[in-house]
Amino acid sequence: MSDFATERGRAGLAADRRDPANLVWKDNSPKWHFDDATFARTAASFDNPDYVSIVIHNYRWRLSLAAGEPQYDELEKRLASGPAITMDGDSDGVVPATDGSSYAGKFSGKRTHRIIKGIGHNLPQEAPQAFAQAVVDVAGY
Repeated sequence: MSDFATERGRAGLAADRRDPANLVWKDNSPKWHFDDATFARTAASFDNPDYVSIVIHNYRWRLSLAAGEPQYDELEKRLASGPAITMDGDSDGVVPATDGSSYAGKFSGKRTHRIIKGIGHNLPQEAPQAFAQAVVDVAGY
């Protein structure tokens, strides 16, 4: 996916939205054995006319190759100062499970970190109960 930093990468994603996503799902969550129906439910969102622009911008923003969206700066500050629960799967194909310290500095409020065993990068779909519990728990801080 490093090609997403180039216009060639943007054109490739525009031409084929599903195959790259399927590959990313498999690489980023190697222990998750999703079925075709699960992928198809999500893949319907790839038909959104803004999908390619959103994916490319997010990718470039995470690599500091694109600026953020200034209209969300205040909201981002508010979220960073509130309570947070960060999570990693211990089978993440992108970022090996960590103690969360690499991104702890992005939060100024109370933060705890959870590592979910046997889960990859897609926590909401791979571990929906643990993800929902984190939402409930952070609401109680």
